[in-house]
Amino acid sequence: MTVPIPKSTASKGTAQKGPLDGILVVALEQAVAAPFATRQLADLGARVIKIERPGTGDFARHYDRSTHGQASYFVWLNRGKESIELDVKTGHGQAVLAALLARADVFVQNLVPGAAERLGLGAAELRARHPRLIACSVSGYGPDGPYRHKKAYDLLVQCEAGLLSITGTAAEPAKAGISVADIAAGMYAYSGVLTALYERERTGEGSSLEVSLLDALGEWMGAPFYYHVYGERPARRSGARHAFISPYGPYAAPGGQVFLGLQNEREWAILCEQILHRPDLVADPRFVTNSDRVAHDEELTPIIEDALKTMPPDRLVALLDEAGIANARLRTPQEFAAHPQLEARDRWRQVDTPGGQVRALLPPVTTPGREPAMGPVPALGQHTAAILAEFGISASENDPAATP
Repeated sequence: MTVPIPKSTASKGTAQKGPLDGILVVALEQAVAAPFATRQLADLGARVIKIERPGTGDFARHYDRSTHGQASYFVWLNRGKESIELDVKTGHGQAVLAALLARADVFVQNLVPGAAERLGLGAAELRARHPRLIACSVSGYGPDGPYRHKKAYDLLVQCEAGLLSITGTAAEPAKAGISVADIAAGMYAYSGVLTALYERERTGEGSSLEVSLLDALGEWMGAPFYYHVYGERPARRSGARHAFISPYGPYAAPGGQVFLGLQNEREWAILCEQILHRPDLVADPRFVTNSDRVAHDEELTPIIEDALKTMPPDRLVALLDEAGIANARLRTPQEFAAHPQLEARDRWRQVDTPGGQVRALLPPVTTPGREPAMGPVPALGQHTAAILAEFGISASENDPAATP
């Protein structure tokens, strides 16, 4: 069944100056990681000029056509930016880029390994010319080491970071359903740029930042690293169940699954006594501690499901909430779009795109009294003429003599 999507809330009021008003970000970016970082900056009021290949643009524009004829990834990642078509391998393109960088506060790039340096856009070279510039490079595996030139895409980094070894079922690994490696790197690039801007306010000096997808996702793998390496436990995939907390995951109940998440022995006792009506389980030697329950999870699951099988779904959720036991229902993206909590908190806005308006969630960090920018998604090259005119550059064709 398709859940109807409620009408989005329109953008609120007039545009306000954000905390990054006056900051110019030049982004030579593509795909997911770097665009995710710069979109956060745009939402905070920074001016983000996105440099795109003439004719084709960011290849993420062409992933799909699901959102008013546009790619879902591109719509999600590129609101609030200005798009300029520029061949940065030509003399004309390099002149335009040099003019942009002369005024820029931040330069973000995630070109293929070595490409920025070949174009004279390496961080060291740029900061020698522009000491206040913050130059942020996003790569798959970092600037050195044996993997430095290896191509890196989200799924491949999930493999290299060990995530797929613990994600999926016992029979088969599964990738995370979102681009988790890209998102992790984008968030660290974003927070790194904010930190560098703060530091520049105190020192007057810019910074060179390096963020790799492997490093970023590796940080997020910290708990399984400690659990499996220091606990000398082989990696295992546990489906939707938590690998080392129990009970934590889906359990069969009338009307479908209910997801439980317990954190401590107090909650375990409450579940046994108030929900399962099995106080004897609290002292059962198989289940006394979390480690015991994990070791005997295959025995515990049918006991829990047997106790839940007579409870109507709404009544079960109400009882869990009253008892303070964390729980959730499995929702589809369509059901998430109609989530009552988001509607009650007025979290949706409208964003313009070349194909029509779309709904967009407010950024997660809320500042009372301040509405984030959340500007429109640009068409390819939409701002080329205006930017060239603003910077006093001729709109002539790119110089045919390309820079190697």
